[in-house]
Amino acid sequence: MPSKNMLPKGARRQSVKKEYREQRTLIQDRAAELRAAGEEPELEDLTEMIDTAEIMLHQSPYKGRAGLVTDGPSGGKHPQEEGTATERRYPARRALAETALAPDIQTIDDLEPEDGVRSFTAEAAAEGMRLDAYLAKAIPDISRARVTLLIEKGQVLVDGVLGKGKSKLRGGERIEIEGEPRPEPLHATPEDVPLRIVYEDDDLAVIDKTAGMMVHAGAGDEERNRGTLVNALLFHMGKNLSGVSGDLRPGIVHRLDKQTSGLIVVAKNDSTHRKLSDMFAERRLRKVYLALVQGEVEGDEGTVNLPISRDVIRRTRMTTRRAGGRTAVSHWRVLERVSGAYGRFTLLEVRIETGRTHQIRVHMQSLGHPVVGDTLYGAPHLIKRVDGGEPMELDRNFLHAAELEFLHPRTKERLALRAELPEELERTLGMFRG
Repeated sequence: MPSKNMLPKGARRQSVKKEYREQRTLIQDRAAELRAAGEEPELEDLTEMIDTAEIMLHQSPYKGRAGLVTDGPSGGKHPQEEGTATERRYPARRALAETALAPDIQTIDDLEPEDGVRSFTAEAAAEGMRLDAYLAKAIPDISRARVTLLIEKGQVLVDGVLGKGKSKLRGGERIEIEGEPRPEPLHATPEDVPLRIVYEDDDLAVIDKTAGMMVHAGAGDEERNRGTLVNALLFHMGKNLSGVSGDLRPGIVHRLDKQTSGLIVVAKNDSTHRKLSDMFAERRLRKVYLALVQGEVEGDEGTVNLPISRDVIRRTRMTTRRAGGRTAVSHWRVLERVSGAYGRFTLLEVRIETGRTHQIRVHMQSLGHPVVGDTLYGAPHLIKRVDGGEPMELDRNFLHAAELEFLHPRTKERLALRAELPEELERTLGMFRG
């Protein structure tokens, strides 16, 4: 027999789940933004987004029903408690900010080095805090990620002992930071890296980029940022590159993913750069890619017109499953259906109207046919043989920018350029056919 305090049938699923989920999504988005900026989200960064009053029913729909009190002054559930001042049977939930208020940490503004070492004493309010959390608060100009890197490299001592990020402070410890706590600004450095130059004149150049080469430096240490396309351009072309995109990306008008090979156009002066940028924005260039995808694609041609936005959980990925993304259009056509010892694949020609981050890769995933080798979007790391033989591993994506066609910004001459499939992709395709 159901209890008299049970909600009526049909109303039992009434809850604040929808509103809670909306708030949780906002919190996750905010946390992801902070991490993308190199900062570890702190409690106070997130609690300000939570207003429990917005996700709670302001008045119970069952108020006044005999035997059921849901919003009496004492918070109890018995009718006889109405109008009384007795203690709540269950303590009220405390706001998130009240349950775990962070201590008020004084920032250190005059952290001057002595013989390359910055030292200071942890204040008493740091008692119970993790070392990494305290440093991020005490020195707000550096991010939590940078603090973690300093600790991992052994550049932080606590009372003369190598510090650990998760170790708790007592307050009063002597903390020493060796070296510069703030990373040096990224800059491009000329490097003698071989380049395949498909076309070059006084205004622009078109390069056949190899897979594995980053276009320009990004987050990370100096070693990771070696061998970029920009570094190679600076060596081969010197200062004859446009400055519209800044010192870190001279000449760069558009980009290709690190593991994507093929044609990329470079501007040698600011006027050409702006004109090329307008061409890309107004879709007056023809860009064609070759992509080998997993499985057999249904149909001979089609168009994917799905907006693309950043994945809020895995920030290195893009997705078509979130509202409010940027317009992205990809036209595909089947060139060959491949079947062999490694299963079925489809070689596609893909023409893109827009140039969103990971556009072809995420659009192919949306069709259920990820690009071969693209493990970020669901392709297998090892490609197994149907007969159980030795599997094959492709250490790059089977995606190649094969054609680029546009009018020269100054001469108005039509340039139609092509880059053949790299040797490793031809070899892989041959194995799949065999």
